[in-house]
Amino acid sequence: MLMDTPDEILASSAAAGDRAAFGVLIQRHYDRVQGLAWRLTGSQAEAQDLTQDIFAALPAKLRHWRAEARFSTWLYRVVVNAAHDLRRRQATRAKASAGWGDWETARQDEIVADRARLDWLTQAMTQLSPELRDTVALVLGEELTQAQAGEVLGLSEGTIAWRMAEVKKRLHAIAQEGAK
Repeated sequence: MLMDTPDEILASSAAAGDRAAFGVLIQRHYDRVQGLAWRLTGSQAEAQDLTQDIFAALPAKLRHWRAEARFSTWLYRVVVNAAHDLRRRQATRAKASAGWGDWETARQDEIVADRARLDWLTQAMTQLSPELRDTVALVLGEELTQAQAGEVLGLSEGTIAWRMAEVKKRLHAIAQEGAK
């Protein structure tokens, strides 16, 4: 008996909670919805997923159906909107993943640059006197204050400050020499 009932009456019944009417609507329109979804997405797998999502959400959507158009017209509009939403989500994900790739590339470049600077500094420090190397190792490497480094080395804070100024001059000269 329900199989002969027009879609619009079935849709109204389904919106009111009639599961049998909803089941008939699914039987009637499932293949057409999936076919349209396939044409809109170009992918059988995406069409199947989209069709399942549409029919899973259809009971809630039917509550908003006002019977101003034929049910099939309304349902096709639901499919088109779902396909548009899917494309927007895919575009957003693609954009986000592209941005992530750019971020990761920049991060890797920064790691390489940091490693190069550290290698240069390590090599340049071999050209410093042991006293200056000790001072740099404590102040920059161990992040001690100049006063703390002075305590460790048994020197005044002023001497440590002078040594750090000397380190800067010598590293600058080494960098200038390497740039030639």
